[in-house]
Amino acid sequence: MNFRSRWPHMTRTLVAAIGCAGVWVAPASAQDPVAEPTPSTTSPASSTADAAPPAGSASGTTSTAPAATEPLPDDSKSNGKRRAKERIEIDVRGVSDEIADNVRSYLTLSRYAAREDLTDPQVRRLADRAVDEAADALRPFGYYAPHIRSRTTRDEPKWIVRLNIDTGPPVKMREVDVRIEGPGAQDRELNKLARASSLQPGARLNHEAYESLKASLMRTARERGYLDATLNRRELIVNPTDRTADARLTLETGGRYEFGALEVEQDVIDDRLLRGFIRFAPGQPYSPSAVANTQYALEDSNYFSLVSVTPGERDADTLTVPVRIHAEPIKRDRYGVGAGYGTDTGIRGQFTWDNRRVNTHGHRMRAELTASELTYEAAARYIVPVGDPSLEKLEFSLAYINEEIGDLDSERVELTGGLTQVFGRWQQVLFLQLKDETTGFPDGTEDNALLLIPGISYASLPPNFLTGWVRDAAYYVELSGSPQSLGSDASYLRFYARAERVWGISGPWYLRARGELGTSWVDEFSALPASQRFFAGGDRSVRGFAINELPLGNTGNTEDTGSDEGGGGENKLVGSLELERDIRDNFRGAVFFDVGNAFNDWSTPLEYSAGIGVRFKLPMLMIGVDVAQALSESGMKPRFHLNITQVL
Repeated sequence: MNFRSRWPHMTRTLVAAIGCAGVWVAPASAQDPVAEPTPSTTSPASSTADAAPPAGSASGTTSTAPAATEPLPDDSKSNGKRRAKERIEIDVRGVSDEIADNVRSYLTLSRYAAREDLTDPQVRRLADRAVDEAADALRPFGYYAPHIRSRTTRDEPKWIVRLNIDTGPPVKMREVDVRIEGPGAQDRELNKLARASSLQPGARLNHEAYESLKASLMRTARERGYLDATLNRRELIVNPTDRTADARLTLETGGRYEFGALEVEQDVIDDRLLRGFIRFAPGQPYSPSAVANTQYALEDSNYFSLVSVTPGERDADTLTVPVRIHAEPIKRDRYGVGAGYGTDTGIRGQFTWDNRRVNTHGHRMRAELTASELTYEAAARYIVPVGDPSLEKLEFSLAYINEEIGDLDSERVELTGGLTQVFGRWQQVLFLQLKDETTGFPDGTEDNALLLIPGISYASLPPNFLTGWVRDAAYYVELSGSPQSLGSDASYLRFYARAERVWGISGPWYLRARGELGTSWVDEFSALPASQRFFAGGDRSVRGFAINELPLGNTGNTEDTGSDEGGGGENKLVGSLELERDIRDNFRGAVFFDVGNAFNDWSTPLEYSAGIGVRFKLPMLMIGVDVAQALSESGMKPRFHLNITQVL
């Protein structure tokens, strides 16, 4: 079930004149009562002229009458799609892009823009009609007395129709009366909607804000459990003569429903574990989103092949809603084979085996083999759900990893135990790792280290992880170390943090910022194994450089604390700024500048690069292809990069 809604852009709003002079009432929906008009001393003729001056009137709207009344061709052949070359160009001036787009979409002229069988009289007739239609298209934005001038010219092979618009003074809200009545009259969330709405006294009339407030009241009432809520009064009264508008809304909440009896049909996992996925309990206020989130949580658990969370008929006498959950088991074993290519890793492949139901307690096992041009890894994991099983777990893993990191080779065995828990909007992981690592240096020497590494990390969670990990910001911090007092061959403390955020600037423009900071406190840098050193460069670092290419050089096995080029560094600093623009059909263009390096001495110069890219936005992630040029180093060729992000 999906309770999310999408609102199309409002392209047409009709305003009906009530038979009393000077008062206009915005049309209600089929169930909306129409307000009784207030008597006015203004004559109907002057009211009509003030609201929407007809073509050729003295109010300032001008157009040229058509020379003939030749009928317009049938527009049924126009399906809304534009050919590469339109025969009619519509130029709307004097208003914002949003209003101009609304005007174009409202015009009959737009439906004929690509027709090739139009005659000159027909085009001029459509252009003449466009004046009044444009006036109507301005009303949703609060402009009821515009001055519009049109001009039609011929520039072979097309016509150009120009609409010069002076919106005139807007209609402003005089009274906004929103009342919450019934048992939910004191509900804070409902009362907060009226205060947060842009529909306020003194503000410019905006029909979309009025419709949005109506919809928000009903949607929030039902989400809060007021399933019998109705809007008893829905009025938007516009007086174009006085340039004022009044909005009156009354929500009758009715009683607040609660969750009733819960019926569960499944024999896959323990009842106690199952209830950890349920986002409600009998006696709590009824919430459609809690029902939906329960569905998502059970589906994502990987214990079930089929899940149905179904509310029953609500009982108006007891104000309760029963819920029935039915679930069927998923296959115990799952095997997977995959192959791919990454600009950082080259060709890669993976084999996985999952035992998704070790027992009815929900324990799981996973084994995986991964190979690429840089890394070979074999790992086994055992997972025990704890707390909220959607996000919290106890995990044990054993892994063998052989990989190239910069100019170093790392061969290691890792035994790790970790506890994952959730605190508010943060996911915490407490871990303890036993690592036996051999680091190979470019000169052929090797160094072995046995480390016991305790640590803690925090990662930000999206607003609703059950519906996807898409968000406009992501943060991660980690603190770990290896004390010699616990038997480790090296003693150090290591901090790492990364962040990414995107801001909408204006219209289709976005600004993305990304950064990384890492630092270590260690007596002898040469004692640090490769996996505990910092490197930079690659798809999600400083583009224009290969993965872990920074710092440049190949002298990693050294006591020098100045650079240790090629062998990583004690510290890391990376920053990126990206300007993006929506193009069309979910595509987005980007220009970016990256800077960063890994180093021992904070005075080490940073490397930097710049480039361009294209993005394709999917519902749950965005895939990018970039070409970047290193600017701080001469003689380097541009590099292509692939990157994927859920920060949208």
